[in-house]
Amino acid sequence: MASNRLYLLDGMALIYRAHFALIRSPILTSKGVNTSALFGFANTLIELLQNKAPTHLGVAFDTSAPTQRHEVFPEYKAQREAMPEDIGEAIPNVKRLLAAMHIPVLELDGYEADDIIGTLAARAEAEGSFGEIIMVTPDKDFAQLVTDRVKIYKPGRQGGDAEIIGVERVKEDWCVADPKRVADVLGMWGDASDNIPGVPGIGEKTAKKLIAEFGSLDEILANTAKLKGKQKEKFEEFAEQAKLSRELATIIRDAPVEVSWEDLKICEMDKAAVASLFTEFEFNQLGKRLLGDEFKSGRGAAVVEEQGMLFADLKTLGDVKHDYRIADTPEKRQALAADLRKQKAFCFDVETTGLDERTADLIGISFCWEQGVAHFAPIARGEAAAVLGDFRPALEAEGIEKVGHNLKFDLGVLSWHGIRAAGPFFDTMLAHALIDPDQRHTMDFLSERYLGYTPVPIASLIGERDQEGGQLDMLMVDEKKLAEYAAEDADVTWQLAGKLRPELKQYGQERVFFEIECPLLPVLVAMEREGVAIDTAALDDIRATLEKNIAALESEIYAEAGTKFNLNSPKQLGQILFDIKKLVEKPKKTKTGQYNTSEKVLASLAGEHKLVRDILAYREAAKLKSTYVDALPEFVFSKTGRIHTTFLQLVAATGRLQSNNPNLQNIPVRTEQGREIRKAFVPRGDGWRLLSADYSQIELRVMAAISGDAAMIESFRNGEDIHAATAARVFAVPMDEVTKDMRRTAKTVNFGIIFGITAFGLSQNVGISRSEAKDIIDEYFRTYPGVADYMERIVADAQKQGYVETITGRRRYLRDINSRNFTIRGAAERTAINTPIQGSAADMIKLAMVRIDRALDQAGTKTRMLLQVHDELVFDLWDAEREQVEEIVIREMKEALPLPGGVPIVVDTGVGENWLAAH
Repeated sequence: MASNRLYLLDGMALIYRAHFALIRSPILTSKGVNTSALFGFANTLIELLQNKAPTHLGVAFDTSAPTQRHEVFPEYKAQREAMPEDIGEAIPNVKRLLAAMHIPVLELDGYEADDIIGTLAARAEAEGSFGEIIMVTPDKDFAQLVTDRVKIYKPGRQGGDAEIIGVERVKEDWCVADPKRVADVLGMWGDASDNIPGVPGIGEKTAKKLIAEFGSLDEILANTAKLKGKQKEKFEEFAEQAKLSRELATIIRDAPVEVSWEDLKICEMDKAAVASLFTEFEFNQLGKRLLGDEFKSGRGAAVVEEQGMLFADLKTLGDVKHDYRIADTPEKRQALAADLRKQKAFCFDVETTGLDERTADLIGISFCWEQGVAHFAPIARGEAAAVLGDFRPALEAEGIEKVGHNLKFDLGVLSWHGIRAAGPFFDTMLAHALIDPDQRHTMDFLSERYLGYTPVPIASLIGERDQEGGQLDMLMVDEKKLAEYAAEDADVTWQLAGKLRPELKQYGQERVFFEIECPLLPVLVAMEREGVAIDTAALDDIRATLEKNIAALESEIYAEAGTKFNLNSPKQLGQILFDIKKLVEKPKKTKTGQYNTSEKVLASLAGEHKLVRDILAYREAAKLKSTYVDALPEFVFSKTGRIHTTFLQLVAATGRLQSNNPNLQNIPVRTEQGREIRKAFVPRGDGWRLLSADYSQIELRVMAAISGDAAMIESFRNGEDIHAATAARVFAVPMDEVTKDMRRTAKTVNFGIIFGITAFGLSQNVGISRSEAKDIIDEYFRTYPGVADYMERIVADAQKQGYVETITGRRRYLRDINSRNFTIRGAAERTAINTPIQGSAADMIKLAMVRIDRALDQAGTKTRMLLQVHDELVFDLWDAEREQVEEIVIREMKEALPLPGGVPIVVDTGVGENWLAAH
């Protein structure tokens, strides 16, 4: 029996872990069912079965029956929030999976899963029945069960390596001489999630320190005279509570679990049942991992047909009739190019040696305009210009629709090779991102979902990444294999476009797709290709100033603190602020027991303490130096001498563009130090300047328009300062008597309302009492009743239909809008309120970019658009064109998306020798 391996899984903990690990990007079926918890659990289970080869395995669950802990402490787990609905729905399906795999579910009324696992682990160790006894859980409490033969397997997070935790690790992590004493630490520390009270004022750090010094909780209680101050008082006052908490935290090891080792023995699964379940939840990759080739034929077709899916008959390249041809001579390429010119639409896909459009070598390009028929033109080293020259007329032909998946990459590669492909465009990735925003959008996933087809993976050509992250070079791949792979991509993408077109109409996304996102593709490609110039000498000057400021702030901070310390250490900073300076009576702590020194916490203290203001100024200066001044020169592309950021279209749920590598949208503008960074962004040379065009208070104007609030619309129509006008109304004073503080408060409320600001949030932001903040918010809604009505109406609509829309019809689905969990539902309601506002503003500037690019092109100007930063556009302006270009830019921005209610749109422009001067 010593060679046997017993694995005991903590079912609930693993389900919760999987759900919350994927909460930001949940795994959804085509019907919108959240399968994150089931998928994560199944993934962990399959990994264990395949990599650890247990001989015996069981999964323990809690039941709804009260336990012994509830008898001794009725408040046990009383404060725990209701289980998220998605987890509640996942549990029965997890048990269905276990039943299909013939893995026993271990449950016992009156006992928790921890107790079942603790009992079986202790029994297995006592009997000597197993060479390995492994508890699979992310729960820290299990550390008390670890022995020389009983260990914890803690699954990794987001692809990270799993951990095996043994006795020495427990001793080190918990500061105990024996893992059994972990319960003593928990008895002092308490557990808020289980409502175990612990000893007030004793956190993780102190509990571990005391256990290391005294050895056990009993010894601490017997020697309270050796403790000092409040610690002595607390342990004497709460001695019985500490013992009770230890009892609650102690895992039972002698529960009446009636299960034999034979019951837990791994046996043959019901493959048909497993395949049917994986089909139902669209776990295609898991199915193939677990069942291999049997997954394709053994899955439940009945379930699939009910869902209207094609997963029951997944096919791979060798199973499907196709005609893929290689155009590997000038004559074949020219014939192919002639055929392309005759089409109303065709799909194309480039094959490259890398993922950087600027530097990747082209090794081929594939085309398709008929299902099952595709063409591949290989490109040998040094022949890109000649091969692309053959296809240039077709690619640059206006009116022929170009189809692709992640088209911006392909268009970008062509742009760096001198080809400006013309639209219209149809990007299957963008289409699906609009149709089903919360789902995956990879071509492989879409192919399996819509076509019942598994494309050949790229790893079959270049292998999996090795430990150093290396793979074969695409140039080394056999031409025939490369042709099959590349032609298949074009074929699949062409077929996907046919499936997605009707869904765009069905989900009301045609306007957003055809008028905004696809026309924006070549605009973004051109902007990325242009790049922006950086004045490195200006950066050197800014660096010198920042270094001087940093040194001065360090001296000030050390003087105010009374000692030197590591300013970049949250631990040391917390000790200075809260142990030595005692700025707060009850400072907040992080989960690790350290003082919380986040920006938010420090900002709330900055008004009263110069030391904190100096620390925040130091942090800002240090971040500016490392993130921008030191880093920006590294992004200068040697061939152009310019920085070429990448714009991401649909990463943000609101539709806002994001800038990446480097992120030029996060350069601070609210502080003088941050604004200085913009001095380093300069025009391309003599005769050029930078033009900035910025929407004025656009989100507030959108809010006025979609809420229809008469007072707010009137203020905008009259050209009033909206923040001063709001202050005058809320504080009941004439406009000329509005103070700076009144305007600042009104501005905070104006923008905060969009994000659901609370009285507490307003009080923290502007330094007033919570009751005063509540009065201001109440008066705000009395002043602008249309805004209050809008907020109530939009939430009610979202609860009925499950989504909200921008003015153009862009949708954001809100799966938690009807959640029974107050916190989760509240977050969804705030999202419902701000998405139509933020999303409409995002749509407006995207439309403006498309219109401006077209207008500048038609006017034949030298001026080019360079950057989009939130509500601002930046241009390389040929100075002789200033009047003409400003007129075009202002006109197109104003007319891009007219607002309901006649709310005027205002565009502020400026021109300067650098980005800062243009403001």
